[in-house]
Amino acid sequence: MTQPASNSASASAMARVLVIDDSAVARGLMTRWIEEDNDLNLVGAAVDGEQGVSKAAELQPDLIVLDVEMPRMDGLAALPLLLKTAPHCRIVMASTLTRRGGEVTIRALSMGAADYASKPQAGRLAGAEEFRLDLLGKLKALAPRPIPRVPTESDVRTPTTPSARVKTPAGKNASAPTRKAFHPVAAPPGERKRPRSKAPPELIVIGSSTGGPQALRDVVSAFPADIKAPVLIAQHMPALFTKILAEHLDRAGALSCKEAEDGERLQAGMIYLAPGDFHFTVRKDAGGFYAVLDQTPPVNFCRPAVDPLFQSVCESAGGAALGIIMTGMGHDGREGARALRNAGGTILAQDEKTSIVWGMPGAVAEAGLADQILPLADIGPGIVRRAKGGI
Repeated sequence: MTQPASNSASASAMARVLVIDDSAVARGLMTRWIEEDNDLNLVGAAVDGEQGVSKAAELQPDLIVLDVEMPRMDGLAALPLLLKTAPHCRIVMASTLTRRGGEVTIRALSMGAADYASKPQAGRLAGAEEFRLDLLGKLKALAPRPIPRVPTESDVRTPTTPSARVKTPAGKNASAPTRKAFHPVAAPPGERKRPRSKAPPELIVIGSSTGGPQALRDVVSAFPADIKAPVLIAQHMPALFTKILAEHLDRAGALSCKEAEDGERLQAGMIYLAPGDFHFTVRKDAGGFYAVLDQTPPVNFCRPAVDPLFQSVCESAGGAALGIIMTGMGHDGREGARALRNAGGTILAQDEKTSIVWGMPGAVAEAGLADQILPLADIGPGIVRRAKGGI
């Protein structure tokens, strides 16, 4: 089942992948996609968790695609055994976009899975181009030597049917656009146009992607109840999964967490998570800060995206904001961080060692935009210190 060497990579340099899925259709599609890819090497396939653990011990793959629901031994039961048997592998959960799928996925990420790919229902797998792109892109990002992701036309298409209705904030013109299209703020790398604000931030804003759910849990668990600023989060995740993540973060620490709602006032000491399939931005009027949700086109191939949130925070709070870019692939957040930093805000980035993928924080660090680069364990305390007026 192994793939022959290609022009772009020798077989020994290709990431070695094991697929574990009880569905013959899903397993067949995924193995074919991996076999056809020039940067991935399919080393085996298994029909359930028990067989998968045995094959992982024998093959020692770099990457494992693990189905959630299987007979004999399901994905959650197999996950800790796989991590013990093949400790150097990264595991991507293949999960359906259902409430149960989301619950299991969030639990799996907290148990050590590196990422997930949203699998369509069985009857829709044959035309699952989004799933193929998502799965292959994440496998390459998690490979021992990450492979640059090439955007495709389907990444940037604009959905024609919104998944939910967006309400207009009370008192606002319903015919007016809720947000201008995002345009990167041009500025020389590392340049700070205004002095850094020394006052406690009025807004705390966090961006994350691959590896983010567990990292966010670690960060928010460090927050005390007396943080005097709203905490805003953009995590790359689909609808439904973000609602489940908000519920998990709500139980993680002293602050309450919820999905942001269009037009709601942002309260100090609350955590607001961007809902899946919506951009989350912030506006300010005489009554304070309020949330704006919209379904304008994806930014950096994502919706929600980090850049629009950070840029809106810059426009609403100026330099009186603290921005944090955490683990994730790509460079979403870099231009928003640039805008915020140039306005006088402070930017923290997660370090490479503790990031599942050092794409997003690495892009910020390499652009000279990070005031500090911190390991995950220090990010929560670092936010708290600055939220209380420390430097």
